[in-house]
Amino acid sequence: MRSFGIVALSVMLGGCASVTRGTTENISISSTPSGVEAVVSGMEVPTTCTTPCSVVVKRNADISITFQKDGYEPQVVPLSRDIQTGGAAGFAGNLLLGGVVGMGVDAATGAATDHKPNPVIVTMQPSAPARARPAAPRKPRPPAAAPEAGT
Repeated sequence: MRSFGIVALSVMLGGCASVTRGTTENISISSTPSGVEAVVSGMEVPTTCTTPCSVVVKRNADISITFQKDGYEPQVVPLSRDIQTGGAAGFAGNLLLGGVVGMGVDAATGAATDHKPNPVIVTMQPSAPARARPAAPRKPRPPAAAPEAGT
């Protein structure tokens, strides 16, 4: 009977990190200069915002952010996922409570992880000015006629 109670408690709690931290997180995005278009990939539907902004992403998503603005070189920032102290504590809580199911939930949802870097801050680099095309070579002028002798 006691083991049934432990299993039931584990199933009800789901994953400790899933319960305490949730399966989504806010990513703050900014740039110098501001007003840059940020395209967030790795979500079910790519999201676009203008810096400074923030987006809500799933903790288990592979996220990258593309920054683009006329007159500047585009930049792509891939985000990594790391287990943070709070996530590790929730994950460890699953071990203490015997929550194998909870550990599976946390692993599947990424609830024990955070994206890095957060906030995402970029400094845009100006585009190289367009190089002017070289002018077409000039045709040589015909030599001037020599003045007639004796004039």
